[in-house]
Amino acid sequence: MKIENCKLKIAFVGTPEFGSIVLEGLINAGYKPVLVITAPDKPVGRKQIITPSLVKITAQNYKIKIGDRISNIMESGPVDLIIVAAYGQILPKNILDIPKYGCLNIHPSLLPKYRGPSPIQATILNGDAEIGVSIVKMTEKLDAGPIVAKSKIQNPKSKITYTELHDQLADLGAKLLSKTIPDWITGKIKPQAQDESKATYTKIIKKEDGRIDWKNTPEYIERQVLALNPWPGTYTLYKGKILKILKIEIINNKLIIKEVQPEGKKPMSFEDFLRGHQDYVNS
Repeated sequence: MKIENCKLKIAFVGTPEFGSIVLEGLINAGYKPVLVITAPDKPVGRKQIITPSLVKITAQNYKIKIGDRISNIMESGPVDLIIVAAYGQILPKNILDIPKYGCLNIHPSLLPKYRGPSPIQATILNGDAEIGVSIVKMTEKLDAGPIVAKSKIQNPKSKITYTELHDQLADLGAKLLSKTIPDWITGKIKPQAQDESKATYTKIIKKEDGRIDWKNTPEYIERQVLALNPWPGTYTLYKGKILKILKIEIINNKLIIKEVQPEGKKPMSFEDFLRGHQDYVNS
């Protein structure tokens, strides 16, 4: 049952690339939203160029009406279903109560594990083999609504990067959502309450989380580099300046640095870096 047949009015809420991938998948499956809510344009980069979100760019490409405040949903006319993917805010009750079929949130973890803002990073940092996405009916509590659908996969690559896992889970979430909508709106799905005793939470990743503690195990440091690049980036300090650690490998149980980026310079192999900095010691 696609939007062309059932005239389902969907409002989509999201901001970064994860939301953009889900929105694109939703549209391609025939569920084009009537409204997209995303964060306002903001300055980006050293030149602070005002830049729209990736979700906004996608919505513009498909000529979908756009709002930059969640209250725009109330102003735009009735909607049947709200879908949220990577918006970063809890929707208030007056918004949750609007749509006939409720509000569905796509979360890139197997809830109740890894609630909160950084589930993808946590999955890599903890070396999880089983990964997946969850769709929940939203409540006023963070990622705690009843489970509508889940999709699990075994991580086929033990050394997966954040970017690779992000895109894999976004695509998985888009496919699961398109598969779930028809059964959800026809009442074939009965949402299941989450087991609160198994709930775990993630935190907002900050710049300082990227600093490498060389006392950690090689395995953890490797996962840290995989999980926290490109942002906030992993780094150490050398002569009071930031030295970004871009790539590392474990060979014969030994941590080998492969690529670095000195502060204010371009990325280079670690071998090239050492030629000019023979006094380097991990700090």
